[in-house]
Amino acid sequence: MNEITNGLQALVAHDFQFAHPRDTNGGLVAVVGIRVHHGVFDILQLFGEHDADAARIPGDEPDVLFPSKVLWRTTGPAREVIAELLALSEPTPELGGQPKGCWLPTNAGRSAWLAASA
Repeated sequence: MNEITNGLQALVAHDFQFAHPRDTNGGLVAVVGIRVHHGVFDILQLFGEHDADAARIPGDEPDVLFPSKVLWRTTGPAREVIAELLALSEPTPELGGQPKGCWLPTNAGRSAWLAASA
């Protein structure tokens, strides 16, 4: 588990912002991290020690949690997914304008990414 903690700290150092969606009873559903840079979203969904998903999504994607287009994706144990995400190179050339948005609380400990409209 220490590898996962170290990986999450490395993601924070790389400007990932985290949300902690909860179910209606207040139980933690996932740890979700997102980084907006170079015209893309990098996103991590950590459901458990052995269950994680990460993706790089174009900056114009309106729904980062259920994207219609994905540039890169991996799934597997959390430590491996985090390591692969940290190893991704910066996209070049920049894929477009810098995507903008923010996490918005929706209800009962849930959050959603709201992409800014142009």
